[in-house]
Amino acid sequence: MGNRPQFIKSGPVSVALREAAIDEVVLHTGQHWDRELSDVFFEELSLPEPAYRLDLHTADPVAMRPGIADALEREEPDWVLVYGDTNSTLAGAEAAVAAGLPVAHVEAGLRSGDLSMPEERTRITVDRLAGLLLPPDERSAATLRSEGVPGRIEVVGDVMADACFRLAPVARERSRILERLDLAQGSYVVATIHREANVQPERLACIVDGLGRIADPVVFPAHPRTRSRLSEVPSNVRLVDPLGYLDMAALCSQARVIVTDSGGLQKEAYWYGVPCVTARPSTEWVDTVEAGANVLVDADPEALAAAVAAARMPDERPPLYGDGHASERVAAALRG
Repeated sequence: MGNRPQFIKSGPVSVALREAAIDEVVLHTGQHWDRELSDVFFEELSLPEPAYRLDLHTADPVAMRPGIADALEREEPDWVLVYGDTNSTLAGAEAAVAAGLPVAHVEAGLRSGDLSMPEERTRITVDRLAGLLLPPDERSAATLRSEGVPGRIEVVGDVMADACFRLAPVARERSRILERLDLAQGSYVVATIHREANVQPERLACIVDGLGRIADPVVFPAHPRTRSRLSEVPSNVRLVDPLGYLDMAALCSQARVIVTDSGGLQKEAYWYGVPCVTARPSTEWVDTVEAGANVLVDADPEALAAAVAAARMPDERPPLYGDGHASERVAAALRG
């Protein structure tokens, strides 16, 4: 693994693996190396210290593969477990296949339908390489079957739900983030923008313009890459440094609306009961849109502001993406 969402997902899986008496050897590629995007999650979530830290400080999968290959040759694991759709995911899967080792892919089968996104291409590639595919829901499993992937498919639910259900109440109890930022519950909007397409200057300017049209105060925990490309922000937008998991969970779960381009945060918003506005033309989490809890606005400033103003959670909110026990099913599938 190598980035913030993967650290969060790995927390409950690590617990489940230990309970199933499965040895876990963690490799951190260094794709996210800033302390607030990396080490803080290991501390807060009590993750096992990585046995291997490549410390590459790059998102280039080609640069990651030699270090991963060396670790795989030394460990000779029964499975190489990869999460999600990042460059670390791709590098891990490709290195495993080159070494003749089976790949297990958590979050298999997700599709946004947008092949211009590198994440979408990674999902498709890794699913074709994986010997064990662990989709979060039946929709994703059906996608895998329709694509004719050769690996074994087992629907397990969403491991991020496991982390969210267990840790969100703890976060609200322990975190003092609302006090530090002088915010009242339900009176502000949280924004996170980090995808490569969205931090291109022209597109980022449109999204920030939209944030500036929102009547509520907007708290914007800025990824280092995003912050480096921002010149100035509207007066209602407050830039803050990236937050640890507990502070971020407390902040987002008590917001009025979340504006994001993050796949993980779209799901978390749904589980928190907070409406979401997604600054992307498509999403792999289409169920949240179909349920009326998430609105796609691309980078249209007017549409973004209007969607935030109108955002409400639907009266009927069906359970999506699992019951909080996906991690145990991952461990059982690896055993099987």
